[in-house]
Order: sequence, then structure tokens, then C-alpha cells
Amino acid sequence: MIYFPNVEKVAFEGKRTDNPFAFRHYNAEEVVAGKTMKEHLRFAVAYWHTMTQDGSDPFGNPTNIRTWEGASEMETAKNRVEAFFEILEKLGVEYFCFHDIDIAPEGDSLAEFFQNIDEITDLIKEKMDQTGIKLLWNTANMFSNPRYVHGAASSSNADVFAYSAAQVKKGLDISKKLGGENYVFWGGREGYESLLNTDMKLEQDNIARLFKMAIAYGEKIGHKPQFLLEPKPMEPSKHQYDFDAATTMAFIQKYGLEGDFKLNLEANHATLAGHTFEHELTVARCYDALGSIDANQGDVLLGWDTDEFPTNIYDTTLTMYEILENGGIAPGGINFDSKVRRSSFEMEDLLLAHIAGMDTFARGLKAAAALKEDRFFDDLKEKRYASYTKGIGAKIVADEEDLESLTAYALENDDITNESSHLEFVKSRLNDYLV
Repeated sequence: MIYFPNVEKVAFEGKRTDNPFAFRHYNAEEVVAGKTMKEHLRFAVAYWHTMTQDGSDPFGNPTNIRTWEGASEMETAKNRVEAFFEILEKLGVEYFCFHDIDIAPEGDSLAEFFQNIDEITDLIKEKMDQTGIKLLWNTANMFSNPRYVHGAASSSNADVFAYSAAQVKKGLDISKKLGGENYVFWGGREGYESLLNTDMKLEQDNIARLFKMAIAYGEKIGHKPQFLLEPKPMEPSKHQYDFDAATTMAFIQKYGLEGDFKLNLEANHATLAGHTFEHELTVARCYDALGSIDANQGDVLLGWDTDEFPTNIYDTTLTMYEILENGGIAPGGINFDSKVRRSSFEMEDLLLAHIAGMDTFARGLKAAAALKEDRFFDDLKEKRYASYTKGIGAKIVADEEDLESLTAYALENDDITNESSHLEFVKSRLNDYLV
């Protein structure tokens, strides 16, 4: 069955096209900064928002029109595979991501859930073999089912920990089966509502235990994807242990996971943490831990995870600059963890939204490449920190000074002159690259 009969394979037609089902800026084979756009961007489509989100919200019933609904949950799951790969092929996207419960119904038992997963991943593998499309990452949903009311690995119930471990084992088996390049952990319920009844140390120790079990099992089966942790400060938990990039890196370092784990960062999660996305990306780069990103945007006027498709060129430019500074994002990618707005309920809106996001990132890539070629940020920083390249500054950086020697220096040089940052002018100049 063809689910999008009115849409041909989306092609690059340039910014003057009137065709809504064409790329205006994303040209997959165009070379930018030494690599093609598709090599830089490594776009992936998220199974959950694309295939299972129904348009409902806390105040309204579903609005989305979806023609893949079948007579049973398994029939719907099989139809979704067909429709999903049609979307991927028509967009020319080479990667995808999913949670286990996105692709298969849980059934009445863990054994039935695993059987359903095996059946659906057989279909997915057939499609992957036919199309050459690859799995960027998969993960286990350990937050939606009521069993996870107190967390997953952090649960106060050891039986829940065991169930979590089983889901992770199956997730790694799936990853090997489908050739997954990464495996993500997002601790949606790994946090607390109140410290009054929470043993924080035990909970965090147990989370680390599960991660180490995953590392060991991957080695045992001969499959070691890049493991990724995804920070988020709150929602659904009041306070999640992976609050932001810095907090998550502290956890990684505390438990000796540096050699195995990097970060999967999401723009909307940065907003919820009170950070810009470029801040989170820079923190990860400082730790050599920028692994992959979820591409979306939040609404600063709304205090929740809106997961909008990215359309802000300023943000995508700074995002792509950090990725270029990182030397690229592979084996990670840019996954559209984004959902169409409730009012965008037609089937074809799924394609239109992804086209908008891909075009916006393409524009960000071009602007970031120009900024890098012109050394825009490099020259600003070199000038601003020039005092550390000579004299007392050079000695400080070389660790040749101490408190006593610096006190002696300061007593002789206490007539200090600072220079203006001219920040408004800098931001104005940055705007020139975005047009």
C-alpha cells in the first residue's frame, strides 16, 4: 500500500521553487566545508513522534489522520513499518531511531512483548536490506508503563530493576540484529519527586550498575554501539538525575564510564534546563563527549517539552558550528525528535515538517561553514584572550606562577584597563551570516 500517493521523492529545487514537497536549501550531494551535506547532517527520523503520536494533548482528543491504523495492534505495527520506510525513502533520509514500544505492542507479558518485537524487527530488517537505510540508534522505553512509576533502574522495587535489565538486553539484541550504530539511555523516570523518601546514592549507584551490565553484555555478544546518555532536567520527574550535560558528565566520570558513554543532546531539553543548546553542545565538546543530537526546538513561553520541528536559523547555525568544531557528529546524527503541531493533522504534514527541519539545518550548516572559514569566532576569542599569550598571562597558562608571585605582580600592576566586548556589534555581525 502507498500511504503518500500524492508525494514523489522529495528533491532539491532551490529557494525559488513553489513546490511545498521540495527542498529549498538541503541538497544532499552539495559539498560544504569538504563534505557533502548528507555526510555532515546524518539526518534521522524518530519513529515515536512520526508514527505513534496522535495529536492529543492534556486538553484535547487526537486530531491526527493516520491511514495505517489496522484491525489489531500487530496489524497497525506492520502497517507502520511500511509507511515509515516510505517516509524515509521519499525524504532521502538514511537513518532512523526508535523505542521498543514504538514498533511493537507490549502484549500481556514480557515474553509476548519480545515475540512481537522479533516479528516486527524481522520486517524492519527486510526494509533496511531493501533500501540501505540504517539504524542510528534504538532505546528501551522504561518510563511509560505504570510499572515505572518509581523509576526503572532507580526504582525502589528490585523486580522493576530486573524488568528494566531485560528490556535493555533485548534492546541490545535488536541493535545487533539491525546494525545499530548507537544505543541511547534516556532516564525519563530516573529522578525523584521528594528527597524525604529517596535514597539518592542507592538510586544513582543502581543506574550505573545497569549501564555497566549493558557494556558487559555488548562485549559478550560482540556488539558495541556507541552508548549515549540523554540529559533532561525534569518532566516527567520533578528532578531527573541527568539534569543537563554538565551533571550527566559528572555522573559519567564518577562511575568510570568515560570510555563507553557520550551524550545525546536535545535542544528542547536544553531550554528546560535553562540553557541554550549551544551551551550544552559546548559543554559536551569540552569533555570530548558530543555523541549525537535530537533536533527540535521548544517554546520559551511554555514550560514543557513541546518538541517542535526546528525552524530557527540562528539556533541551527550555532548548533552546526559546534558540530563542525567537534569534527563532525558521526557515528551519531541529527535525529528529528519532533512532532507536528496538533493543528497540522494531515498525513502529508509529516513530510512537510521534516522538509522544513532539513532545510533549516542545511541553512545552518552553510552559515556555520562560512563563520568557520572566516574565523569569525576564532578571531573574536583570540583578540579577547590575547593577554594570555604573552607576559604574565603566558606564564599563568604555563603554570609558572603561584599566589605569591602573582601578588607581587599585582602590587606593581594595579592600574588595570579592560576592553569592551562590543557584544551588540558582534551579534549584529553574526546576523549577516544568517541571511
